[in-house]
Amino acid sequence: MNFAASGRALNSRALARSYRHTAALHSPAMRASVTAGAALAGWQYGRGRGGGWWRHGNGGYGWVGPLFWPFAYYDLYDYTLWGPSVGAPFWYYGYDDIYAGLFGPYDYEGLTGYLPPRGSPGAGSDRLALLCGEDSREIAGLPIYLIAQTIDPTEAQRAALDDLANASVTAAQKIKAACPTSIALTASGRLASMQQRIEAMIAGVATVQPALDKFYGLLNDEQKARLNAVAEEQERKAERRGRRSLVRACDVTQSSSLRWPTEEIEARLRPTDVQRTGLTALQNASTKASEMLSASCRAEEAATPSARLAAAGKRLDVMLQAVKQVRTALDDFYVTLNDEQKAQFEAIGPRRTSFADRADTTRRYGRR
Repeated sequence: MNFAASGRALNSRALARSYRHTAALHSPAMRASVTAGAALAGWQYGRGRGGGWWRHGNGGYGWVGPLFWPFAYYDLYDYTLWGPSVGAPFWYYGYDDIYAGLFGPYDYEGLTGYLPPRGSPGAGSDRLALLCGEDSREIAGLPIYLIAQTIDPTEAQRAALDDLANASVTAAQKIKAACPTSIALTASGRLASMQQRIEAMIAGVATVQPALDKFYGLLNDEQKARLNAVAEEQERKAERRGRRSLVRACDVTQSSSLRWPTEEIEARLRPTDVQRTGLTALQNASTKASEMLSASCRAEEAATPSARLAAAGKRLDVMLQAVKQVRTALDDFYVTLNDEQKAQFEAIGPRRTSFADRADTTRRYGRR
């Protein structure tokens, strides 16, 4: 990682344009592009490469420096309103992100590029603000105008729609508040940050669900059909652009780069019998988390916004359970390690990142 490169990338013209034109961030493809640029900011050849090992199948990233789940609110309401093709990015989050939390790809130098420069309090948080989430009605609010235009609401429905708009902004505020204000340099710290972010999203769902259910319940069959027709049109547009459906997002095969690094851990840590027992428990917890998340991603596709938001809430509940489970096993294992072993464990992810970067550089420039 390179501190100067990270700072430059986070302030690049491309990202700056995205920050100014926030309407473009309603496009999942644009969000994935912005996320990728920020996630690879510290890599010398990051801009032209295929991407880091912790990249999602849609080209986005679950981790950008110290932040887990950039644009979380957008992903949540895209799936809720428009269905699985538009909202597929929501379903890419899962076990791979827990793995990236365990074996973080960033070293200290790379992470510091996401923090405020010395003497400039708040600048770093401004860089991450858009990725963390926005809480203004113009940016974070659901597309209320489009909904109103589609259904031509009665007075009672308009009031319920206003309540839904207010609930959506409150939910966005909860999610934004879970943005990290410091960097976590240990796996336990990263999983704690991940847990906090998921808990905020669950709180956001709990805030929006009653207002959405009330509003949707007030619609007559004709209005529901109109709203669902808009979602279906968004689905068709997404499919024409080649976006993955919910099922395809759930069926992404785990890559070889995410296999448990057993041999490397053995070589680096040289664990005692007691430590090896803890390591086995951590591996088992990780495997169980992967199985839980895989199973929870195979539900039938919901047909209404209320049902989709409820499905998203259930998915987040399983994610939270999985993170807690792995974090508990990790903490039990970590306390048995000495300082040297801890340092060796934390070096696995950045070392893998460095090796991947060098291998890519060799392929691109070393063989002429």
